[in-house]
Amino acid sequence: MLTPPIEPMLARPLGHGLPSDTDGVSFEPKWDGFRCLLFRSGDDVVLQGRGRSAAAAGDIVDLAYAFPELVAAAREQVPAGTVIDGEIVVARAGRLDFAALSTRLRPRSEAGGANITRLSADLPASLLAFDVLWSDRDLMALPFSERRAHLEQLAASWRPPLLLTPTTRDRTVAQSWFDGFESAGVDGLIVKALTDPYMPSKRAQGKVKHQRTADVVVAGWRAHARPGPDGAPVVGSLLLGLHDADGVLQYIGAASAFTAATRAQLVTLMGPLEVIGDDHPWRGAIAGNVPGEASRWKKEQEWTAVRPELVAEVTYDQMEGPRFRHVAGFLRWRPDRGPASCGFDQLDVPPPARIEELLASLT
Repeated sequence: MLTPPIEPMLARPLGHGLPSDTDGVSFEPKWDGFRCLLFRSGDDVVLQGRGRSAAAAGDIVDLAYAFPELVAAAREQVPAGTVIDGEIVVARAGRLDFAALSTRLRPRSEAGGANITRLSADLPASLLAFDVLWSDRDLMALPFSERRAHLEQLAASWRPPLLLTPTTRDRTVAQSWFDGFESAGVDGLIVKALTDPYMPSKRAQGKVKHQRTADVVVAGWRAHARPGPDGAPVVGSLLLGLHDADGVLQYIGAASAFTAATRAQLVTLMGPLEVIGDDHPWRGAIAGNVPGEASRWKKEQEWTAVRPELVAEVTYDQMEGPRFRHVAGFLRWRPDRGPASCGFDQLDVPPPARIEELLASLT
């Protein structure tokens, strides 16, 4: 039987819309969770998470300690001698909740048994399986269409929290998933060639994700990890804001991935706008979202405040509450727009949906 570590097969970006040529491929929802390879050997269950450097050193990231309900379900429902590829998710209030899922990894060891038990009851997880690598024999060389058939046979008697990821070859159905379930936490689509074998660590699949643009106010910056040639700090990320219905500038995330030359240029641009003291919407006695806040997971992050006068156009994929789910991409400056015109009302709000509607046929 295959044993960990095995690097999962990865996906390469295909853009922000379904490919025009869909012959010979299938589509699956792209889940917003933790990638996981489940190994069931004898009475042992390993939930191998992502962590390429750790895996390369032979020290895998085993998430089994954090998800006892998944371990128990695997022991009961998955035959010994099975390796499954899937995604661990937490669903709350009709949508996948990545923030809630992340809390399941605290505490980080079995030493926190009482807390782990409490979290498994308060925030139960599910495993959405989408591939099988071993089932009494090595299946990785088989085409995906045959591996999927094996997985469907395995999953025929499963009960929650083990679920089978839906798949379709119908472009119209896939488009409906892409358009209709974003608000429920579906991160996009995975595109798989029906004839492909399983290729560990290779970007042999495709992924399609949403992308949108917004005009935002630049109100601060964080320094890059590496200073400039003269040893002085340079801009690593710009801190972005939007005005709420009351006109308060709320922090919504950051834009980064600048070249070394651009980082230095941004320091020159930001310098004259620097704000010292509390005369800034995100300093002093304020309400709402602000950058760099300390939490139970991280220390307060240092940042430099600037007068909120510059407007930039950025790309983003989706929101998580009042903030960008991921780091935004800088497109261009918008000198034609005033900061006061940049509000939450410009954001594209996906239609309401509940994740149960997508999973209804799987339970």
